[in-house]
Amino acid sequence: EQFGLHICCCLGLLTPEQAAQLKAAGVDRINHNLNTSRRFYPEICSTHSYDDRLATLRACRDAGLELCSGLIVGMGESHEDLVEVALELRALNVHSTPVNFLHAIEGTPLGQTHALNPRECLRALCLFRLSNPRAELRISGGREVNLRSLQAMGLYAANSMFVSDYLTTKGQPAEDDFQMVRDLGFEIVMTHNDTASAGIPGADELLEAAAAE
Repeated sequence: EQFGLHICCCLGLLTPEQAAQLKAAGVDRINHNLNTSRRFYPEICSTHSYDDRLATLRACRDAGLELCSGLIVGMGESHEDLVEVALELRALNVHSTPVNFLHAIEGTPLGQTHALNPRECLRALCLFRLSNPRAELRISGGREVNLRSLQAMGLYAANSMFVSDYLTTKGQPAEDDFQMVRDLGFEIVMTHNDTASAGIPGADELLEAAAAE
């Protein structure tokens, strides 16, 4: 509270007791992705169940934590699977939905998965916007290699996007993302804490310009 930070944690499976402890410690939001639909989930994960993930999200919600939960598009699921997970996220009343697009890496189990095209990615973003219009929709990992030249169009459906590098792959330079947002005529909303911690080139200048307006 002293520094105006909004704390979001990604900690795996949680019990109701653990969720309550996190809330008491000052955590605001939990990220725990469903990743795909219940039907397709066994094709992706064998170490824990879909119900385990739902139980974690419900425990966090009941503890008063905000929910950030999304998916990875392009793992071999059907259109019906995307609709199913969109409705599940709506039923959970999530605050934020990160939509990742599979960045297939040669030599991994999904390395030979059918590649997405930019139009498929845009349709997926529209689905998640229309199914849960109050949630913050975040364009996340894999956007550069899947949306390609249509990245900017994704921001007509989404509220935000992840900037710079991801957990295991490189992203495009942050200054390119800022320029894309400027070219669209959208306003960039940030706090000083966001920019100071991210080290984003040009961010301080953007804040100064916004303050001057």
